[in-house]
Amino acid sequence: MSETADRALRLLHRRKAALAKGDPTAPPITPAATFHLPGDTQAPFTYGRFANPGIAETEAALAILEDAPCLLFPSGMAAIAAVFHSVLKAGDRVLFPADGYYTGRKLLDGFLAKFGVTPDYVPTRAIGQTDLAPYSLVFLETPSNPGLDVCDIAQIAARKGAARLAVDNTTATMLVQRPLDLGADIVVAADTKAPNGHADLLAGHVATRDPGLMAALHDWRTLSGAIPSPFDAWALHRGLETFELRLARMTQTAAMLAERLSGHPALQALRYPFLAGDPSGPIARRQMQAGGSILTLTLADAACAERFIAAAPLAPTTSFGSTHSSAERRARWGDAVPEGFVRLSVGCEPPEALWQGIATALEGF
Repeated sequence: MSETADRALRLLHRRKAALAKGDPTAPPITPAATFHLPGDTQAPFTYGRFANPGIAETEAALAILEDAPCLLFPSGMAAIAAVFHSVLKAGDRVLFPADGYYTGRKLLDGFLAKFGVTPDYVPTRAIGQTDLAPYSLVFLETPSNPGLDVCDIAQIAARKGAARLAVDNTTATMLVQRPLDLGADIVVAADTKAPNGHADLLAGHVATRDPGLMAALHDWRTLSGAIPSPFDAWALHRGLETFELRLARMTQTAAMLAERLSGHPALQALRYPFLAGDPSGPIARRQMQAGGSILTLTLADAACAERFIAAAPLAPTTSFGSTHSSAERRARWGDAVPEGFVRLSVGCEPPEALWQGIATALEGF
């Protein structure tokens, strides 16, 4: 049995040992802000901002998938913010990808810089050759969003010195890539994407095997109030139960689409980490179990990209990782990509039907 299959099996049967006869097999929603607390304050649950039974259930499920303690947050960006505030102090420098998710850069520039934190931005593919000695935090996003460039996590971990190494694993997910096993100190992920998989909630988590870091992150969440709702925690838990199944379909279909689109005359460029000849390939195949569910393609211009998205069976939405395939022209958000660049997130549709719709939409370009 593969490690991924073992984790999926343990997640699905995690509650069994603790259930009494007549207990629900699915975790209940506990929409409580206050808990019965006579006498002293020592109790598993005391106040909703500190912890909640349903949130704890979802964190336990995530911990099986990460093989590490996890904290749940109300979005992926809340998880990233928790890492920044828990690790960094005035005078620190942080290395952050110049080509990763842009909101992290905006948070550093707009808020952390005011408190004396200095960010430096380096493209993902160049981080492996960057001197890491000046940094208190080295933050990676691999594969990068949206360009799908990668960097060698293990090589960077071996050179990080006293710096903390954090990896945003949203694009790959914990079922495809294991940053903690490769030497990272911290993993963050937006569970809004494939772990939930239904485009109906925001969530994120942080995982670490360092007890001191986990305590600091927990303190930050408690004091900042960055805790998700019990309902969203419950809905995410439900999504996690089909995560392995959905992701297998998504990654298999994405690999098929990449192969069939390779060399297509309508495309000026095509990226998929496991595609033969992709510049990310050598490193990606060392540290990823599959190529993931996202590929990117570049058409001639913005009008062509928008026409393709409208004609194909693709939801024209931002974000990714849902059951429905989606696409968006990322230049409209200001990403440093060509005007005709499209990020295509592959969903759970019947693969051949999806391919036929995409192939038909590309006719005549």
